[in-house]
Amino acid sequence: MTEAIELAAAAGNRDPDVGLAAVVALRELLAQLEALQVMAARNDGWTWERIAAALGVTRQSVHRKYAQRHRPGRRST
Repeated sequence: MTEAIELAAAAGNRDPDVGLAAVVALRELLAQLEALQVMAARNDGWTWERIAAALGVTRQSVHRKYAQRHRPGRRST
């Protein structure tokens, strides 16, 4: 959690080199966190519809983004 707080603070830096680098790092961290939470939700039996509602997106978009990651024996793209 400390990393996220430090990155959020750096994102507000007046130096664009520092601020933009922090934004990129936050975006990557957020993507990892979302993927972990979607995997946890699916493992707990959540439907794609329920996950989509929680994320504020369509079922199709969340399914398209994550369905391949949750099929055993299949490679993610």
